[in-house]
Amino acid sequence: MNQWPGLSIERWLVLDTPYGAPSAPLVLGRVGSIPVLFLARHGEGHKLPPHAINYRANLWALHHAGVRTIVAIAAVGAIAEWFAPGAIAIPEDLIDYTWGRAHTYSDGRDGSALRHVEFTQPYAMRVRAALQAAADSAGVAVAGAGVMAVTQGPRLESAAEIRRLARDGADMVGMTGMPEAALAAELGIDYACLAVSVNWAAGVKGLGSIHAEIEQSIETGMRKVRAVLSEVLPMLSTATG
Repeated sequence: MNQWPGLSIERWLVLDTPYGAPSAPLVLGRVGSIPVLFLARHGEGHKLPPHAINYRANLWALHHAGVRTIVAIAAVGAIAEWFAPGAIAIPEDLIDYTWGRAHTYSDGRDGSALRHVEFTQPYAMRVRAALQAAADSAGVAVAGAGVMAVTQGPRLESAAEIRRLARDGADMVGMTGMPEAALAAELGIDYACLAVSVNWAAGVKGLGSIHAEIEQSIETGMRKVRAVLSEVLPMLSTATG
C-alpha cells in the first residue's frame, strides 16, 4: 500500500461475514480528500492461491463496508499480439474456465428465492469509460480492451491450453476475475478490471523464462496503473456522489 502516491491510511477494518473471513483486513484511507478502500485478494503477503480465495467473503465485506464501485487490478498473461508485457488494458468481456469455486450467493442455503443475475456485460461500462478517460488524462497508453480468460491456477497454462483460449477469442489470461465479477454483479457493485500484461502466455513468443519476464515487466505496468488510478479516483468519486 505504500506504493500508492498520496495514500493516507486511516484504519484497518476486520470483518467476519456469513461466508467466513475475507482474505485480509480492509484498508480504509484517503487519496487527497477522496475516501478509498483496498482489499488484498491474495491475503497479506500474497499467500492465497487463486482457487483458495474466499471470493464470496471478500465481495460481501466490500459491499458491507459501503463499496459500490470496484476497480480490480489483475496481472495477466498476454495472448493477443497487441498486448505486450508492460502494457495495460481495460477488458470488455470474459470467459470463465474456473471450477469448484463458490461462485454465487444464490445457493439455496438461506431459503431465499433463486436469482439469475444478468451478466451480458461483466464489466461496468461507466467504470471502463472512466478508466479510459483517466488513462488519457495521465498520458498513459491503453493497449486495448479485449476478452479475459479466467483459469483455475495456480499453475500456469500449457501452450496447447493457450492455443485453445486464443481459438475461443481470449486476448489475455488471468486467474482471479471469476467469480469476483459475477459476485459483484449479484451485489449490485459496478465492477471493472485494469489488466497488466506481465508476460507472454505459454507458447505465444517462444519458450523464454516466464518468471524472469514477469519480474522485468510488472513494475513498468504497475507505474501505469498507479498513474491511471490517481486520475480515475476523482472521476468515480464525482460520478457516485
